[in-house]
Parts: sequence; C-alpha cells; structure tokens
Amino acid sequence: MNSEVYVGVDVSKVSLDVKVLPTNETLQISNDDVGINELIKRLTQIDPTLVVFESTGGLEMLSVGNLIENHLPVVVVNPRQVRDFAKATGKLAKTDAIDADTIARFARDIRPEVRPIKDEHTQLLSALNARRRQIVDMLVAEKNRLSRAPKPNRKSIQKHIQWLERSLTDINKDIDKTIKKSPIWRENDRILQSFKGVGPGLLCLPHCYVICRN
Repeated sequence: MNSEVYVGVDVSKVSLDVKVLPTNETLQISNDDVGINELIKRLTQIDPTLVVFESTGGLEMLSVGNLIENHLPVVVVNPRQVRDFAKATGKLAKTDAIDADTIARFARDIRPEVRPIKDEHTQLLSALNARRRQIVDMLVAEKNRLSRAPKPNRKSIQKHIQWLERSLTDINKDIDKTIKKSPIWRENDRILQSFKGVGPGLLCLPHCYVICRN
C-alpha cells in the first residue's frame, strides 16, 4: 500500500484551502497565526511526503516560514506551473481556477524536489518567527488595553501600537528575505517528460517548476 501523502495549499489573503491526497481530506483555515498553527498540527499528524504552495506574491510566506521551521517538506511553485501541468493532463480548462486539489495533484505527479536549507538558516528563521510571535502577542495585549484605557493613557498606547505595527511589517520583510535566500529560490534546470503535452525544457526554481509547452 502506498503510504505517501501529498498536500496542496491554495493561498488567499484571508484563508488557506488545503487538499490531502490520497485521502481526499479538505480543510479551510484562516491565513493567520491561529490558522497556520492549526495547519502545522494537522500536517505533523499525517506526516506528508510533500506540501506544495502556490507563490502568491508573499501571502504564502508566513505559512512557508513556519513549515520550514517545523521541518515539514514544503515547496513553493509558480501558479503558471500548476496551470500548465493541469492543462497538459486535461484536468483544467483555460478559464478554470487553480484550486487546492489541482495543486495536490501537481505535488503527487510532478514531485518537485525538496532541498532542505542549512541548519543555521533554519535557526535564523526560527529566531525571526519567535520574535514575530512576541510582537504579535504584544500587539494583542496593547489593543486590549486600549479598549479599556482611561483617556490620559490612550495616546501612549496608540503610539506603542503604531511602533509595534511597524516592527511587525519589518520582521515580516526579514522573514520573506530569509526564505528567498534559501536554496528554494535558486534557478536550476530540470527535465520533465512524464506527461504528454509537456515539453522537455523547463526552468526550475528548486521547489518550483515552470513548465514549457511544446
């Protein structure tokens, strides 16, 4: 019996739609710290062979960073890669939307290579994520204080909230840069010949395949 588990994650600003193969389990969670913690808990339980995200201009970075920190086999792919794969295999019309099921099938059938980042790189990402959690916790605490603070204290709390929000923006950028410096963003050549209609030439970001049609 094949025990390999493949997971596709479709990312939006507010949610993560998850599909698990071969069980066909589906899950929709919020694209925030609470939802990502739930995702990590579930992925740890099922021990996936591969988890694939679409690149969405940064909306996936928080999830990806946390999966890397938790030593889960995560790969980021360009939406065009998944679309070309699905069209080549007859599973997607031109106007169809990419969804978690399509991404999961891409993960299962293409199996882009996972290249673990160095230990020191993981440690840096872990430290950034830990600091980010501290900032988020402080923001929540200050916003709670603001809601019940007497008028003389409100200005001071509001200034601190603004400072924390700037700090959160800065550390999110640092996390993005740290992930993009890892091997998953380096260009390499790969050959894909498994599916009819998919050309032999493709540009690959390790963890990312851009499929070139004949």
